[in-house]
Amino acid sequence: MTNHATQSTSTESISTPTRSDEPLNQRITSGEADLDEFRERLTLWLAGRDEVDSGAGVEVSAVSRPESSGMSNISVLFDAAWTPAGSTERQSAQLVARMCPQDDAFPVFPVYDLQRQFDVMRVVRENTDLPVPRVRWLEQDPAVLGTPFLVMDRATGRAPVDNPPYVFDGWLLEMGPEQRRVVQRESLAVLAAIHGIEGPAELVPSLAPADGSGGASALRAHVDEQRAYYEWTIREDGLRIPLIERAFDWIEAHWPAETSPDALSWGDARIGNILYEGTRPTAVLDWEMATIAPPEVDLGWFLYFHDVFQELAVAFDFPGIPDLFEHSEVVKQYEQLTGSTVRDLPFYYVYAGLRQAVILSRITRRRIHFGEVETPAHPDEYVLHHTKLAQLIAD
Repeated sequence: MTNHATQSTSTESISTPTRSDEPLNQRITSGEADLDEFRERLTLWLAGRDEVDSGAGVEVSAVSRPESSGMSNISVLFDAAWTPAGSTERQSAQLVARMCPQDDAFPVFPVYDLQRQFDVMRVVRENTDLPVPRVRWLEQDPAVLGTPFLVMDRATGRAPVDNPPYVFDGWLLEMGPEQRRVVQRESLAVLAAIHGIEGPAELVPSLAPADGSGGASALRAHVDEQRAYYEWTIREDGLRIPLIERAFDWIEAHWPAETSPDALSWGDARIGNILYEGTRPTAVLDWEMATIAPPEVDLGWFLYFHDVFQELAVAFDFPGIPDLFEHSEVVKQYEQLTGSTVRDLPFYYVYAGLRQAVILSRITRRRIHFGEVETPAHPDEYVLHHTKLAQLIAD
């Protein structure tokens, strides 16, 4: 990530920011006025933390927006310097403020639980060697920036991008096959480490399924939550999507006879949420979908996302990266890393397609709402990759 020049700011020289009726997080752009207001508000807030010596001065500088923040949150980059309470040693860090979306911003998800993200990131960082960014502060009061936010250390590295998908261009495509094999191994080791955390429901109680802790009940709770999410996505227009509902029927008809023991599930487990330097992961990001589930939920999602990109490349007469994430090799490597047996992967692969379909249908509704696309002719076309999912459940 690009480092910006530091501009010192003291709390003594800042007056109370002017509040407008429009939440600040909706106005954060590259415009200097909005970013300056963000800097002023954040400086005052940081000076008010119990662990910060406000009398020694707090500096917030180099405020900027990343090139993309995604649709589920708003992120702002900044540098900060402060003196911890009871200390004379100055601290400084490059940080990220990650903010909840506003309800009227047509959010992709019904709940954006920053407390849970904060807790999960802390637990994974403390119980593994994974490079999860340090989470420093959580603010639930929306009065500060217009919405709750958390502050975490800024990570460095590069991710395989989603747009355009990394199978079309970029550093992963340019690597040789042996280097990509290392990336595959290292990426699966991330999954293995997450799934190897013992007692995740005790470490993060808010993740525990409401109806029990056994593998079957965790999977049932997970699927029921996805069904509730689907119902939430249609609450405005009432438009039901036949493909998604057939996929839910398929899931019930092919329910696993036995499930693997529960594990901490990353939720959005894919290489697009990992930063790398060369072949080495330097950050594991995006924990808003974390939960408790059989580990195959992550494994199916991990494979499904890559396959969607690879099939898209082939459809446009690009070679893509066919040597990456071949299913049987991934299963073999994952089992070697974990010492466990992967069960019913085809079921979890279809389930990944269903989960992605619900999200994509919501994103399509969001794009229609903001005038970015026309309303599709058929409800199934609200799902971008509807043909693939339809083929998977055709049996």
